[in-house]
Amino acid sequence: MSNHDLVTNRKMARQNGIVQPLLTDLYQITMAYAYWKSGKVNDVAVFDLFFRTNPFQGEFTIFAGLEECLKFLDNFHYSDSDIDYLIQTLPDNIEPEFFAYLKDLTCKDIKLSAIEEGSVVFPRVPLLRIEGPLIVAQLLETTLLTLVNFASLMATNAARYRMVAGKNVSLLEFGLRRAQGPDGGLSASKYAYVGGFDGTSNVLAGKMFNIPVKGTHAHSFVTSFSTLEDISSVTLRHADTQEQCDLLQLAVDWRRRISSIVDVSPEEASDGELAALVSYAIAFPTGFLALVDTYDVKRYTCPGPRINGHSGYNSNCGSNVDRITDSSGVRSAYGYSTVERTLRSGLLNFCAVALALNDCGYRAVGIRIDSGDLAYLSVLARSTFEQIAEAFKLKWFSKLTIVASNDINEDTILSLNEQGHKIDCFGIGTHLVTCQRQPALGCVYKLVEINGQPRIKLSQDVGKVTIPGHKEAYRLFGADGHALIDLLQRSSEPAPIIGQKVLCRHPFQESKRAYVIPSKVEHLYKEYWSEGRICVRPKPLSEVRARVQASLRTLRQDIKRNLNPTPYKVRCQVAVSDDLYSFIHDLWLQNAPIGELS
Repeated sequence: MSNHDLVTNRKMARQNGIVQPLLTDLYQITMAYAYWKSGKVNDVAVFDLFFRTNPFQGEFTIFAGLEECLKFLDNFHYSDSDIDYLIQTLPDNIEPEFFAYLKDLTCKDIKLSAIEEGSVVFPRVPLLRIEGPLIVAQLLETTLLTLVNFASLMATNAARYRMVAGKNVSLLEFGLRRAQGPDGGLSASKYAYVGGFDGTSNVLAGKMFNIPVKGTHAHSFVTSFSTLEDISSVTLRHADTQEQCDLLQLAVDWRRRISSIVDVSPEEASDGELAALVSYAIAFPTGFLALVDTYDVKRYTCPGPRINGHSGYNSNCGSNVDRITDSSGVRSAYGYSTVERTLRSGLLNFCAVALALNDCGYRAVGIRIDSGDLAYLSVLARSTFEQIAEAFKLKWFSKLTIVASNDINEDTILSLNEQGHKIDCFGIGTHLVTCQRQPALGCVYKLVEINGQPRIKLSQDVGKVTIPGHKEAYRLFGADGHALIDLLQRSSEPAPIIGQKVLCRHPFQESKRAYVIPSKVEHLYKEYWSEGRICVRPKPLSEVRARVQASLRTLRQDIKRNLNPTPYKVRCQVAVSDDLYSFIHDLWLQNAPIGELS
């Protein structure tokens, strides 16, 4: 083995310490003993891991978690302390030889085939196919499910946010403090990035997964300053000349100069807030992005029209709303004449500090808004930036970044889009990382073959009937280049051929069938683990992330839309070949009990 392979293997071995064989349900181990006691040690099984319904009332899912599954297989081993714990926990009648058997178990005889991580996937098509000794394959069930379920749900949720936000808006994951525990937070950061987010506030996730780390400051930083005297150092070296600049004095001067543009007098603005922003700018002159809604500064003005649920304020107190103008003589796009009070102090102080930084050779990054009417406030902030840019011939000032946070979800972004917001970046936490709209994907792990004999699970609920046997999956593409249907076949069948007619059938409804002439055929499964080693090395997270977007582009837009999406398989819940259809129904009849009338 080369040095490169050794290094790669060491990296693969770095898995979450929680992910180990005992991260499972007790019944997996009790079943393993019952199998062992029944002499089924040499039985060979095939299990399928799949889900039955797409999440979030959508029509697609993103498959994620494969790399962690491979790490789990690579590190599968019961430690001495694991065995000691099981001896203490399981009933006293368990034979000691069983624990010796567990001690020597590895995944060297397991074969795992899977769809490529980051791919668009659909219900009933197995994401993983696990083949090998029955006992070992059974012991893998719970852990594989927990590694795939949340990862795929999270990546899908993030991909949906990316689609509604659009490709020109940045998305940052801010959810660690609201996540389901530290591991839930770490997984959420990783798979939000896979799904299309641009960065995270989670520093450990940044270190572990090479995800860009982003952030600014909290309200507490602002409120920790009360007056201008709270600043211990007011100077900053000029970026080019290295001369000392008095940033505080420059900011105070600029605040006075631009007060008429922002339509806020310096006396209305908080000196404590100005002190905080100056201090933050001195600490981070090249990355100055400030929270600007800490203080709610009241102003006595007569109310204007209510727009988006907020009252307007007309400093001119004119009776004709159409004549309301801002300080530059231009009517506000929203009918307001002044900046809403939640931004009055913050916007003036930020602009003053940003212009002071410019005098010192630095460019501010932008602002974050964490409350209020985000569409309205973003438009007003952008308008203010543009007016200052025009007044002082600073074109870059009009392009300052506006970040919005505050309990944002999919519907919030869609509403903001309709209102014509001017937000450049969304910071999203709770709704993203907890998947509040749907907290679980519902993957299952079902036995489909034992010792070469197919197995089927029957149920009065047809949706829970399994598709038996060792199968292959193919994605068939239409003439327009879009993915058309996913087809399951028995592994003994020849693969579909481009340009040749294929009969695709619903597995349980005889009348639902259609011919497809594929322009492209993609075999969905690759063998990732066999003979105790990884066969196909998982791709870097950045490539998995790119795979998500490439895979989504193969779907028609109506399948991906937020409201009333078109089902991927218009005629079938899942497509099976004619041969597999007959195989399912023959096996169904063989296994279904025959009733008796009396």
